Amino acid sequence: MKLRIKKEILQEAINKVSKAISTKNLIPVLAGIKFELKKNKLTLTASDNDITIQTTIEGYDNEDFQVEDEGNIIVQGKYILDIVRKLPDKYINIEVIDELKILIYTENSEFNLNGINENEYPSINLEESKKKIDINSSIFKDIVNQTAFASSNEETKPVLTGINFNIVGNILECNSTDSYRLARKVITLDKASEENYNIVIPSHNIVEFTRIMDEDISGIVEVHIFNNKILFKYKNVLFQSRLINGTYPNTANLMPDSSYMIITANLSDFYDVIDRASILTSDKEKNVVTLETNGDTLILKSSSIEIGRVEEKMKISKNVDDDIKISFSARYMMEALKSFSTETVEIHYVGEIKPIILKSSQEETLTQLVLPIRTY
Repeated sequence: MKLRIKKEILQEAINKVSKAISTKNLIPVLAGIKFELKKNKLTLTASDNDITIQTTIEGYDNEDFQVEDEGNIIVQGKYILDIVRKLPDKYINIEVIDELKILIYTENSEFNLNGINENEYPSINLEESKKKIDINSSIFKDIVNQTAFASSNEETKPVLTGINFNIVGNILECNSTDSYRLARKVITLDKASEENYNIVIPSHNIVEFTRIMDEDISGIVEVHIFNNKILFKYKNVLFQSRLINGTYPNTANLMPDSSYMIITANLSDFYDVIDRASILTSDKEKNVVTLETNGDTLILKSSSIEIGRVEEKMKISKNVDDDIKISFSARYMMEALKSFSTETVEIHYVGEIKPIILKSSQEETLTQLVLPIRTY
């Protein structure tokens, strides 16, 4: 195996697959990246048994990518990543000598790495389904950014550590909850799915996939669903993840049919007053603040015996003349508000012990739910 490649092309590819390099796996070979070099194509693969990432470099027939000898080798991931990143040269040469010795060199630098035989790498099947689902890549990234944060970190309830994808016809409903809050995004697909699906994807895994998508989001994410795994295909990247076994809770019954009061507020201002009101809360995990209304004024309060108290006011509008008082976690509310990219937000109040619902008439596909906290 022997090639010459432009540094930034190789570095970009290694950066993508390195997200799946295993550092704690019992199988040492999974700490490596599999290099497969064909006549005009270099394929890099990394896996930790939980996720697998593969990316392909091809189509170059110039100084940026030149192949002299085909071949396959497993390269130690941590070292190839550091070497390529720190080399100052524009082009890098990689050559396998004596079958398992890897020579990485430029005009002024030379590294010798021990490689691993490709036969030791586990067999990974990155098959594509004939019944794929296409999602606009920008919308896909929004789905993840607007829901993943609400999933649980507690492994005692594995199914809540994922995002629930429920696909019926051309409707995709995504839910994420940790039992104290719920994020829901509902979109209409351009083309109806041939089958209905109700699956749970590990939140951490799907977030990793969105991180390796281009900054300039354009194109289509192909979704290929199987019994125990899911494969995402985006441009020259294949990203495969396991699915979480178990039945996701029915979150539909958490959504109230109607609201007693709808408060409309400037989203940025509402976020800022919660942020300031939470400064003096003693419990950084719950950081409880209390919301009251007095006519067209919203009042946010928090207090701590050890620290002190704070009161913030802002102008709002509401659909009824009555006033309310309710407490909630400032952190949960702020994270929910951050998922909206609109100018205003609607706070739907249903009752003292009922969930607080956040919506926006400017972004009807998204709903956030935060449970109130009793303070008496």
